[in-house]
Amino acid sequence: MAKIEEAVRSISNLNQTNRENKIIVETRVKAPIVEVWRAYTTPADIKQWNAASDDWHTITAKVDLRVGGEFSSRMEAKDGSMGFDFAGTYTKLVEHKLIEYSFGDRTAQVEFVPGENDVTLRVTFDAEETNSTEMQRGGWQAILNNFARHVERSAAR
Repeated sequence: MAKIEEAVRSISNLNQTNRENKIIVETRVKAPIVEVWRAYTTPADIKQWNAASDDWHTITAKVDLRVGGEFSSRMEAKDGSMGFDFAGTYTKLVEHKLIEYSFGDRTAQVEFVPGENDVTLRVTFDAEETNSTEMQRGGWQAILNNFARHVERSAAR
């Protein structure tokens, strides 16, 4: 009986750890779902919004929007001092509703939730161990905020 209880505790601890390693960020975008989806999945748009601060930019973006398709983007500091690649593989797609992908040994889920006059975009992703949870949440949230501003500016035209 003790071994069963120990196994249950281990599974419970593992599930708790998994829940704690997920970070959720979200934003509301005042635009139609079609525009929100397009801006999230189109390389030309991604290059416009995919940065956490004004001193960074995305210089390339590629999207093969299908299960098993790959995506990538290259973010660089505008002064050229540093940069990194972000790439992964789409694992599940439900048009205008859901994008799931893996990147390295991590996963992410992007939910598109239409409201009456807006769309809530919610991203849930596996935390990495190098940077603090707060830093990761702040960076991903800043990118989502840029996304919302980009889409709303484009929709207003």
